Amino acid sequence: MIKKVILALCIILTGCKEVSKEKEMAMTETPQQEQTYKVTKTESEWRSQLTDMQFYILRKAGTESAFTSHLLDNKEEGVYVCAGCETPLFKSEHKFDSGTGWPSFDREIKGNVAYDVDYKIGYERTEEHCAVCGGHLGHVFKDGPRNTTGKRHCINGAALNFIPSKK
Repeated sequence: MIKKVILALCIILTGCKEVSKEKEMAMTETPQQEQTYKVTKTESEWRSQLTDMQFYILRKAGTESAFTSHLLDNKEEGVYVCAGCETPLFKSEHKFDSGTGWPSFDREIKGNVAYDVDYKIGYERTEEHCAVCGGHLGHVFKDGPRNTTGKRHCINGAALNFIPSKK
């Protein structure tokens, strides 16, 4: 029984595993066209604005360790915004506990999240990034709540800031 639980946990955690080295290798192999965003800054400007972890995730497409985000258990009403440019990305009413160790949402705020397909770890995944500044957020999977959208937006908490609703 314990072996089955450990195996299931390993399978779940690989859905959002840390892939920075694989991504870096894949990027050197396949040149990508540079995207232009409304909010554009130099690397030094981003570094001065963001924490080291935010820079690693948003600008270098890194991944924080599972169960480390201070937003993981946040149950307040409000909006999750991009830590890089404050663009509203997700509403608290669409957040759910996926058990994966990353903040998860069943839908995004339309028009504020953009998508790319990557094969950087050997299979197709849909990468999410801020549509305004291009900051990496995480990935979206098709294993979310079936009673809503069926999607699980697996998002790095360090890529987000939370703005509570005014009551």
